[in-house]
Amino acid sequence: MSAHFGSRLRKGAVNTTVAALAVAALAASQAPDVTADGAGGRTAADAPSADTGSATGVDESATGNSPYYTDLPPLNSPVPAPSQSTGTGPAATGATEAGIPATVLDAYKKAAASLAGSKPGCNLPWELLAAIGKVESGHARGGNVDAEGKTRSAILGPVLDGNGFANISDTDNGAFDGDTTHDRAVGPMQFIPSTWEWAGRDGNGDGAKDPNNIYDAALAAGHYLCRYSWDMSTDAGLRSAILSYNNSTDYYNTVVSWLEYYRKGTHEVPDGTGTLPDNRSDENSGGGTTTSPSPSPTPPRTTPPSTTPPSTPPATPPPATTPPATTPPATTPTDSVHHLEDAGTAKLTAMAGEAFGDRISTRTETKAGTAVAKVRVRFTIVGDTDATFTGGERVAAVITDSRGIATAPALRAGEKTGAFTVRATVVGRTVAAVSYSATVTARAADALARTGSAALTCVTGGEFADRVEVKATYKGAVADKVAATATLVKSAGDPAANDKGPYFKDGAGNPVRTLTDLRTDENGLLTLPKLYADDTVGTFLLRVTTEGGATLTVELTVTAAPSPTPTPSDTPSGTPSESTSPSPSGSTTTGS
Repeated sequence: MSAHFGSRLRKGAVNTTVAALAVAALAASQAPDVTADGAGGRTAADAPSADTGSATGVDESATGNSPYYTDLPPLNSPVPAPSQSTGTGPAATGATEAGIPATVLDAYKKAAASLAGSKPGCNLPWELLAAIGKVESGHARGGNVDAEGKTRSAILGPVLDGNGFANISDTDNGAFDGDTTHDRAVGPMQFIPSTWEWAGRDGNGDGAKDPNNIYDAALAAGHYLCRYSWDMSTDAGLRSAILSYNNSTDYYNTVVSWLEYYRKGTHEVPDGTGTLPDNRSDENSGGGTTTSPSPSPTPPRTTPPSTTPPSTPPATPPPATTPPATTPPATTPTDSVHHLEDAGTAKLTAMAGEAFGDRISTRTETKAGTAVAKVRVRFTIVGDTDATFTGGERVAAVITDSRGIATAPALRAGEKTGAFTVRATVVGRTVAAVSYSATVTARAADALARTGSAALTCVTGGEFADRVEVKATYKGAVADKVAATATLVKSAGDPAANDKGPYFKDGAGNPVRTLTDLRTDENGLLTLPKLYADDTVGTFLLRVTTEGGATLTVELTVTAAPSPTPTPSDTPSGTPSESTSPSPSGSTTTGS
């Protein structure tokens, strides 16, 4: 028998009240809302508006806003275990609902630990993954997974054909959901295929990204929630992230209820023994089944033999009926897209490590050139580059606005220089892509200055007391990690390295008058090694140059060492020396 996603939604004031109380309790425990994070992250003002679609145009639903379980946690919380958020404290015991299947619980905790290392500013608690996993699939159908975390049967949401749900045409040729006409949410965290394509992760190290594997799905969900650097320790960041997973206020309230419940303590239960939810948000138990074999069809009803005497004339046959007219499937905005056009994107150039000043905009149009709204456009970064969109992703799906324009998230350059491409395509329809060329240039400085003002002097054969330190800036801002070269040049007009005068030392102690592969630190500072002087007296020049053309020339002075003071032992040989000897009369004579 098929395992159903749920039965009819249970409505009532009790559920609403419990959810509201849980949300209020969680909000009271959060830090004050963040209005600007200063690091390119999104703030409360950027959050999607619940139930009304994305305020930014970014595809704000991992699940395609598919149905979810509406069951709420019991009023009696499990035994408190404050250390549970780190996974280091004793396991809690208590209500059956507090139990999480062992493998599923392990996947949630490992995903959160991974995100703590890769995106520490997100502050993602594993209990949030558990809350979403509970609401989306009842913890993989009560932990119905094998030892590797793969669900024993695929978990599929209802067909997203517009019949009570979103209308999302097939994007994966049925590879993940088995449907070549429309998409369906897949796996224990219920990703739609087009989102899994870029959000998918390998959470168990087996080399595959499988939405039906709880380790892969939990890690992917964590990265999805953290993709805009939202801070889960703030109420605003938490709300933005949850609504981006499924854009519904009721969904947010339900998830937060379970989050608060799990934060008070959970306990591990054997795989396959978790409590299964009963109620689903669409009030329809007909969809969202696993791929288990369907029940056998009901056998046809049989008609008993006629008891009418043979002499009775046959009944008049019923009038012929006209078969009902078939209604052609409704077309979607995506079906009307004929081509993509650039929507005025400027030249894309950025310095390594910096954000691109311009964003990519693409317009979807009909054959006649009319704009098409509410179409999903996928932006993909291709080429040998470490550039990413905001949040560290290489792929982003964006919904076109009323002008038919999809604007990609901001691009951020990595450390690799050179050109790469961003390709825009329509999700669910094959039309020619639009490609955008982007270039990353090396980190640069346009100004250099010494941090000190003391004269740099030394005597022949000695060493300079002060080391040369310079600060690099670019357009007045700190220029960090900029490549630099230091050379003791022959003269102001001759940049060749000098063959005499001050010098640096290499590892073996040999004189070196050119240093390459230098780089400013995070504060734009560069401190050169100690300088030494040979036996040449004079004024010499040290020139420091950086990527970007900044140049600074520093003057070095070498003076003669002072003459040593003569001592008796320094008297030249052969010089007569005075001596005294007694005379016979006892007087002293002086000899020469």
